[in-house]
Amino acid sequence: MSNKNKLMRFAENETFSNMFQYTFDEVKDGFYLKGNWRKEFFKNDNPIVLELACGKGEYAVGLAQRYPNKNFIGIDIKGARIWQGLVNAKELGLANVAFIRTRIDQIAYYFEKEEIDEIWITFPDPQPRRIKEKKRLTSPQFLARYKPLLKEDHIIHLKTDNIIFYDYTMDVIKEDNHELLYENEDVYHSELDNEVTQIQTFYEKIWLANGVKIKYLEFRINKDAYRG
Repeated sequence: MSNKNKLMRFAENETFSNMFQYTFDEVKDGFYLKGNWRKEFFKNDNPIVLELACGKGEYAVGLAQRYPNKNFIGIDIKGARIWQGLVNAKELGLANVAFIRTRIDQIAYYFEKEEIDEIWITFPDPQPRRIKEKKRLTSPQFLARYKPLLKEDHIIHLKTDNIIFYDYTMDVIKEDNHELLYENEDVYHSELDNEVTQIQTFYEKIWLANGVKIKYLEFRINKDAYRG
């Protein structure tokens, strides 16, 4: 994508009422919707579900269509990609989806304790080099960031094409005694016939065309996990 197109998308992002992008200095002392997303923005008391590293927001938008009784928020640092999710949500007339442009490691500035019901992590950067493990979105360091924000009966969903990332996450779950709810190393050759297989991201379609197996996990964080 050309710089001109990116700048046009960044400018258009500013026109969407369901787009939130602030500097660190603007949120470090208190984001006005922190703890008040349901009451002040969504105007309901429905569960809140995050899509982390949402890219074009395929899951945030797709799930919002399927579950009008839930609220969805996509989070990513790349505004040009989020633009597509904003456009799609507007065209579909969805009032239960929003987007935040920020780094995932700043998530605690946007949400209050136990404000989140579910998290979807959809095809994140696998950070394949071992020295980058702490940057993986299922590392003990990142799970420690999510933990206080999640309700007790929360669910974390991971969908990935990368076997290294998948195996790493399985190891984290086992080592810290998190609760593994479901695992599948090849969702398109399985019993699954729901949003896991029926919603596909832009890059997922490319990987499928190249014969890559798509993996999926559901788990719940052990609130007593000590690492992070």
